[in-house]
Amino acid sequence: MTVRAVPGQLPITTRFRQVRQRTLELCAGLSAEDLQVQSMPDASPGKWHLAHTSWFFEQFVLGRDPAYQPRDPAWHYLFNSYYQSIGPMHERPQRGLLSRPSLDEVHGYRRYIDDAVGELLERSEDAELATLVELGLQHEQQHQELLLTDIKHAFWCNPLQPVYRTTPVVTVNAKAPPLRFVDGHDGIVEIGYRGEGFAFDNETPRHRTLLQPHALANRLVTNAEYLAFVREGGYREPGLWLSDGWATVQRESWQHPLYWQADLASEFTLAGVRALDPHEPVCHLSYYEAEAFARWAGVRLPTEAEWETAAQGAGIDGNLQDEQRFQPRVAPDGDGLQQLYGDVWEWTASPYVSYPGFRPLPGSLGEYNGKFMCGQWVLRGGSCATPRSHIRASYRNFFPPHARWQFAGLRLGQDR
Repeated sequence: MTVRAVPGQLPITTRFRQVRQRTLELCAGLSAEDLQVQSMPDASPGKWHLAHTSWFFEQFVLGRDPAYQPRDPAWHYLFNSYYQSIGPMHERPQRGLLSRPSLDEVHGYRRYIDDAVGELLERSEDAELATLVELGLQHEQQHQELLLTDIKHAFWCNPLQPVYRTTPVVTVNAKAPPLRFVDGHDGIVEIGYRGEGFAFDNETPRHRTLLQPHALANRLVTNAEYLAFVREGGYREPGLWLSDGWATVQRESWQHPLYWQADLASEFTLAGVRALDPHEPVCHLSYYEAEAFARWAGVRLPTEAEWETAAQGAGIDGNLQDEQRFQPRVAPDGDGLQQLYGDVWEWTASPYVSYPGFRPLPGSLGEYNGKFMCGQWVLRGGSCATPRSHIRASYRNFFPPHARWQFAGLRLGQDR
């Protein structure tokens, strides 16, 4: 973890207040019952997200003071996520059973932590403190995205299929531009953290890697393009799938992307069920589905090094959480690569492993990223649920290959 000042960056006290408030805004309109439900083991209740992000600041920021007394020592067990080195935790699949503490108590806990951390920031100019708080804010922004993806899954599981938030349908282009391939850089390139702003430890160190001649698609794959794969029997052809992927398709009876309706003409969104827009990026795919589609199309997925090299120097602009649309939108027309940031996370062909020379953070914070470098695949670029101030060219997201409840889609790549 590294934080260095960037011109125009908000003071840490201001950023702390804004990020913490943004989490509450995302929960506005949700009932206590909405924030209690856990629809599957991979998801968490909204109430737990609210408490865990506060626990993080209590544990790693306020807990630096040996004299600090936790608000409620029993909550350390309830709201620890996976930090084995600092103690046991309540099992993840059972988080939805935590009817106590109540939502009001959790909100009180958040206010308590906000006051304590805010006071600490006001009276201290400790660079290490600012670094830890920024890590906590980046961590909270990850949970903001999870709040949206988890409540979407919970509402989809409800036969009433309720609406999270009604948002206007904003169309930049009526149709996606034609798919074409743009040559990428080849030869020796550098990827990884450049040394400005925030970076997680898994983005380091910056290092050289060799790229072969290749090209990337100018935009993301659309619903219409993926629908052709579905209609032509893509989910019935084992030769298109990785072995584990085909086993998953059979076991889970997958026939189309998550949230598509059986009529293949509509989909569930955070604004409720609506007609499937053929020109929007396809979303909520697993790695298995993205890889099978690329194989069916006669091309492949990009590597993360190819993606990052293309994204370096590009402005962080796109359909991100700040737009409050919470749904992918049609690609704009234009030269070069479009939709590098926002809309959907882009599965890559790269397994989530360490960079050459990687060193995890010291102490318990070293459990944040490094210990998951097995059986996961890298996604790049952020989604319509990702905060703009959270994403960057070197950001490495990762999920297991079967995961499909995140806002994930794909861009195609090919060898030259």
